[in-house]
Amino acid sequence: MGGGMQAVLVAPGVKGKKVLSFDRVGLKEKDAVAGLIRSIVATSSPAQRSAFHVLDLARVADLFHAWRRALPDVRPYYAVKCNPEPALVGALAALGAGFDCASRAEIEAVLALGVHPRSIVFANPCKPEPHLEYAAEVGVNLTTYDSVEEVAKVRRCHPNCELLLRLKGPDGGEAKIDLGTKYGAHADEVVPLLRAAQSAGLNVAGVSFHVGSGASRMDVYRGAIEAARAAFDAAVALGMPPMRMLDIGGGFTAGATFDEAAVVINDALAQHFSDLPCVEVIGEPGRYFAETAFTLAARVIGKRTRGEVREYWIDDGLYGSLNCILMDHYVPRPRPLASPRPGEKTHTSTVFGPTCDSLDTVVTGYQLPEMSVGDWLIFDDMGAYSTAAGSKFNGFDTSEIKIYLEYST
Repeated sequence: MGGGMQAVLVAPGVKGKKVLSFDRVGLKEKDAVAGLIRSIVATSSPAQRSAFHVLDLARVADLFHAWRRALPDVRPYYAVKCNPEPALVGALAALGAGFDCASRAEIEAVLALGVHPRSIVFANPCKPEPHLEYAAEVGVNLTTYDSVEEVAKVRRCHPNCELLLRLKGPDGGEAKIDLGTKYGAHADEVVPLLRAAQSAGLNVAGVSFHVGSGASRMDVYRGAIEAARAAFDAAVALGMPPMRMLDIGGGFTAGATFDEAAVVINDALAQHFSDLPCVEVIGEPGRYFAETAFTLAARVIGKRTRGEVREYWIDDGLYGSLNCILMDHYVPRPRPLASPRPGEKTHTSTVFGPTCDSLDTVVTGYQLPEMSVGDWLIFDDMGAYSTAAGSKFNGFDTSEIKIYLEYST
């Protein structure tokens, strides 16, 4: 077991909890996880047989090391809103991550795991005053802004706080979720916003941007980093103290697109910031760490046959952790936990969630083998914006969905 994994297993949020292990040697990772889920189901009592997630802590460690290899000069600050599971947050803290928090509750959760306030950025450009006052109390002294009104609020509620000027990401990234419609200063607003902070006696420590979540064109990072350097230079021209931090945001997806983005980011940083070696560069990855580390197992609780069509009800749905179908463009591809039989016939199937709302429909026209009440479906890549945004609608409480910790070897 590597040193990183040893640190994870004794991290706050993990230590003291049961952590299962499984061997993935010779197996595809998803097949190995399915085997672990079968073991959990087989050893659970009838009262415990309901939807659950498994979190692969080794996957988190692998992703962290992959980030550090690809972006060695960019410290990841995990975006807690993506998935605030304490074991995930604690594991990332043990590995050396900082944290992007957007509210008092997120700051409290991270501090409770022993994270130092200096490793937190209050990365919400428009904060409620009580949350800002709490940040002042606990020593979280770095936040983002993109309006004159926010400068006045920070001066009033947290005058010792340093600022990161949030820039609107360039157009053309073709992101799944365009955060630029809500946040980020336009180019002609940069100088007035720097002057506002200067007049208020607040230090602008640096610049942040976010190109959007799931951007498909990686060149957008080049334009964003170039715009950030222009803001650094504008501050110098105004006689402000030299900036010391660049936050390149989040929206990264693990895999080939991240590798492509890393090449562009490293090249752009070398081109535009190589003459400023003292600038600390951070990022705000959320789904990069959370998405592929979690797998959902949901139990079939109901069935209806109409000719060749099969309709199933499961015990998680769009008001639960599968809200990511509506909120985060997740495309569900459920697969039966039972191993497929050679030549097994499939049927056109609909899968519903457990609530009484017809909107609570997970898939329609989907091919599945014949299933029965009590069988299980597996949903891969279920860690991003899933349990974090679930509800208690109709009495089905997302927070009651258990999370099993495990690590693969």
